Amino acid sequence: MRAFFRRGLEKVLGNAQATIDTIEPGSIVVAPRKPIALDDEAAITEVLDLAAKIGAVLLDSGTGAIDTRKQIEFVAGIYGLEDVDIDVTFNTIVVCARRGYSLPPVMAMRTVHYRSLDFTRLAHVDRLVRRIRQLAITPTTAHRIVDEIIAANHPYPYWVATLGWGAMAAGISILLGGTFFVGFTAFITTLVIVSLNRRLARIGTPVFFQQFAGGFIAVMPAATLFHWREQIGIDFLPSQIIAAGIVVLLSGLSLVGSVQDAITGAPITGTARFSEVVLQTGGILAGVALALRVTEWFGVTLPGLGTQLPFGTADTLARITGAAIAAGAFALGSYAERRAIPVAFGAGIVASGVSLGLALTQAGSIVAAAAAAVVVGLVGGLAARRALTPPLVIAVAGITPLLPGLSIYRGLYGIMSGQSLEGFGQVAAALTTGCALAAGVTLGEFLARSLRRPSIPAVLVRIPVRPENFPRRKPRRENP
Repeated sequence: MRAFFRRGLEKVLGNAQATIDTIEPGSIVVAPRKPIALDDEAAITEVLDLAAKIGAVLLDSGTGAIDTRKQIEFVAGIYGLEDVDIDVTFNTIVVCARRGYSLPPVMAMRTVHYRSLDFTRLAHVDRLVRRIRQLAITPTTAHRIVDEIIAANHPYPYWVATLGWGAMAAGISILLGGTFFVGFTAFITTLVIVSLNRRLARIGTPVFFQQFAGGFIAVMPAATLFHWREQIGIDFLPSQIIAAGIVVLLSGLSLVGSVQDAITGAPITGTARFSEVVLQTGGILAGVALALRVTEWFGVTLPGLGTQLPFGTADTLARITGAAIAAGAFALGSYAERRAIPVAFGAGIVASGVSLGLALTQAGSIVAAAAAAVVVGLVGGLAARRALTPPLVIAVAGITPLLPGLSIYRGLYGIMSGQSLEGFGQVAAALTTGCALAAGVTLGEFLARSLRRPSIPAVLVRIPVRPENFPRRKPRRENP
């Protein structure tokens, strides 16, 4: 049954291989490229520093610790360094090459000083790894290419990415059932949030206070317009605007990477990343809480938790459209390549379609979110092979519209308005939904990788038979 299912997918997707394993016609795979002499410390250091530098770009882009370690090990192995120890933590990468019993090991280390959303940089590094495997690229040339990738400007101007974040907020508001007025307000509010946070980042403001400012701004325009709704003759729910701003702020957090690290065997890095996510989410909550207090001081009363727009089957198409717009706009705001934006748009359609379909069957929002994330992770992992796009781009863009921004706002508002029980329930639901989304993506990507494992034909592998090319095997750990 498994073989039948796998052959069926291959007929639909073609003879797909993972991005890193795609081989261009006419290229010859040689592993390792040119075995490095164990006494050549300079050459070994050059390769280790290259592998650590590539790993730093991957870790900076939100790639999980285990996947980063595998990529580092792959690059080192291509150049003939097989006996290496790799340690990837929250912001540090250490690579150590062992040189037998008579020579001391050689070590290289890299520190990730910041994390940024630039998916084009991630895609370029991914292609560089493929070129290292397929072509005879020397470590010196690869170093130069990595430095150019890191130093390169974003693929399009800041104002284009800012418009992308605004369009994402408009799409989220449509997903939540908002009207054109709600979408336009969410669009303008998000432009202000992103522009202000970019200026705060330039002067070195900690991310917590950037999230705090964003949470505060997300509430004030919605509350002000709701207070004057009778005068302007428009009736709407301010939660649709506020939740859209919260989702935009949440989308920049490495929730998927933190849960993926915890699941795949990197608990220290997973705990550190999750703590960062919790702290930055706390900044959003603090900003929203202060804004709600300020509105109360001015006599503005927002709708209670019981006020929620009911959705019917007629709203399904509009909500799927809003989710697709949000996913594609997120890819644009994250500086994804042009060819990745339509794929992200499709991932939003798949995620929202599965989630809304299960929600209509009374499966529950958490189960629906988890199932949608599994499908997105699976389809994204397979589609990324054809589009030459890292799976992380598709997965994160696909689940972004499903982030629990509305539950976070409703929970905080309930706690502050005396409805503590229901408020804490909403906060718990938001936390559970976020973990379900991240875990579902991890499971989907695992299934995508296990459907077909690319293999290297034996006739294409040329390894000189010398004793130094056979690394010392580590002792196998027996299960008790």
